[in-house]
Amino acid sequence: MRPPQDRGTGPPQLVMLARWPAPGRCKSRLVPGVGMGRAAAIQARLTQHGLAAAAEARRGMAAAGGDGRPGTGLRLVLATSGLGPGAAGRWGRRLGVDRVVDQGPGSLGLRMQRQMRRGWREGAAAVVLIGSDLPELAADDLLAAFQALEHNDLVLGPAGDGGYWLVGRRRATPQVFSGIDWGSDRVLAQTLQLARRAGLGTALLAERHDLDRPADLDRWR
Repeated sequence: MRPPQDRGTGPPQLVMLARWPAPGRCKSRLVPGVGMGRAAAIQARLTQHGLAAAAEARRGMAAAGGDGRPGTGLRLVLATSGLGPGAAGRWGRRLGVDRVVDQGPGSLGLRMQRQMRRGWREGAAAVVLIGSDLPELAADDLLAAFQALEHNDLVLGPAGDGGYWLVGRRRATPQVFSGIDWGSDRVLAQTLQLARRAGLGTALLAERHDLDRPADLDRWR
C-alpha cells in the first residue's frame, strides 16, 4: 500500500507551461522563417488553442461525474515565463485559467518538477503538464491522460521528435526529470528507462507533433 502522504485527494491539475507571446521572447526557432512578430502571434494562438481544449476537457470531466462548477473537477493552471506577476495575472484572467504561477528558473526538467511538486503540496490527486505549442491537441487527449492515471503512475504523450508533449503523475515520487538530455530525440526513451527502473506503471497516449520550427507550420496549415 502506498503511503497516504504520497497521494493527493484534491482536484486534479492541468498545468500549461507557456511563455509570454511577445516578439523576441518566444518561439525563437520560428523567427528565421516567419519573423518575430508572426512567431509571437503563432505562440498566442497556440496558447489559446491549448487552453480551449483544456476547458473543454474540464467540461467533459464535470459531465462525467463532477458538479459542473469551474475549477471543482479540474484546475487549470498557467505556469508563465517572461513577465512579472502583475502582467501574468492579467494574462491568466484574459485566458480564463483558475490560477497563474511562475515557472521559475532552470532547465525544462527542473521547471516541470517544480510544477509537479507545487501540485502535490496543494493536494492534487493528479498533475498533468503540457506545453503551449500543440496545434493537434484535443480535449479527448487530455481526458485520456487523466483516465490513464486512474490505473497508472505515469502517463506520457509521445511527440514526433522523440520527446513528449504531455507528462502526468498521480504520485509525488520518484521523479523522472533528472538525467534527461532535454531538446534531444532521446527524451522519451530516457524517461521510459527511468520509469522502468523506478517500477512506475506507465501509459502512452497517441503521438502528437508540436510546433517549434518553420517546417512544422506545414502540418498545421
